[in-house]
Amino acid sequence: MQNSPWKVLSAQVSVGVLTEGWQLNHIDDASADAPRICSFPVEVTFDAPFSAPPVVHLGLTGFDIDQRDSARITLKAENIGPGGFHATITTWAGTRVYGVEFQWLAIGG
Repeated sequence: MQNSPWKVLSAQVSVGVLTEGWQLNHIDDASADAPRICSFPVEVTFDAPFSAPPVVHLGLTGFDIDQRDSARITLKAENIGPGGFHATITTWAGTRVYGVEFQWLAIGG
């Protein structure tokens, strides 16, 4: 049986107010009954697919957040498959996010 070599892919991604569908900088009338939670999915497609879903690591490398409120932001890798994944950026409460930069690293066979 022959072992396949490890494959490692990586890239940097920048998204923000100029990205179609970006809404993390808007504040709607959120009430105490329905607090604001706002997410933006970024579809990442691998240049070359893996033979199985790889391990994906994300690193937040920069952000532009309005100074009027606390900096609330999460970044998660979701729906990881052999051909890519979604990086989901989320903010909540009164935080206005104008831009996010992150790097990803995928390791698999």
